[in-house]
Amino acid sequence: MSDQNGVDEHPKEKQRGPVVLRRGRREELTTTDQRLLDSRGPTDWVHTDPWRVLRIQAEFVEGFGALAEVPSAVTVFGSARTGRDHPEYEVGRKLGGALAEAGFAVITGGGPGAMEAVNRGCSEAGGFSVGLGIELPFEQGLNPWVDLGVNFRYFFVRKTMFIKYSQAFICLPGGFGTLDELFEALTLVQTKKVTKFPVVLFGKDYWQGLYDWVKDSVMTGGKVGDKDLSLLHLTDDIDDAVRVVQEAHQAWADAH
Repeated sequence: MSDQNGVDEHPKEKQRGPVVLRRGRREELTTTDQRLLDSRGPTDWVHTDPWRVLRIQAEFVEGFGALAEVPSAVTVFGSARTGRDHPEYEVGRKLGGALAEAGFAVITGGGPGAMEAVNRGCSEAGGFSVGLGIELPFEQGLNPWVDLGVNFRYFFVRKTMFIKYSQAFICLPGGFGTLDELFEALTLVQTKKVTKFPVVLFGKDYWQGLYDWVKDSVMTGGKVGDKDLSLLHLTDDIDDAVRVVQEAHQAWADAH
């Protein structure tokens, strides 16, 4: 049946599971079952968006399963380019050890540099050292001080794991990746998607300029408030950083 404009109101259709195909889209030469069971032909289907949904789901399931029994943990970010002979590497190593001695597992991006230093310090102190890697165009791999490692294809899945299984973020000097995670965490805390979640900037010489910009430009311009700025804790002292984490964790425990 057609309307006054000649448009077919009830065109013939074909169903492909929950998907409805009409007009020229009905002319499929194969079925979903056939494409599944026939191993011949092109493999482009593994790169299509519907298949990616399953792969994304699998990454979430794998990550949740692997990390479900990780004890109270702190995620530490920092540059992969920090050399082992750099003072920041030793700071990361001491920080990882101090967190382990305070009873926290550490979670890093699992790579070299500052991440390796934190994993190493935690492992050497007898703590639980976790690395969440990411597939990159260049070879990186997990550092040798990771006790539990999970590699991800998708950044957003990995970010979920950092947030879900951490009680705090500590940011050592780092680049775009560290800044990305820093502002993502601040946004989630500001919008109360996560609670009792301190964000520590470790290294005043490195972070002071960013902190001052947020205070003098962003806050002065009315883009954030006093409470938003207070979400950031700037320090050079390992004991102070651990104290902030412990107090926030205790507050969370008391509330639950």
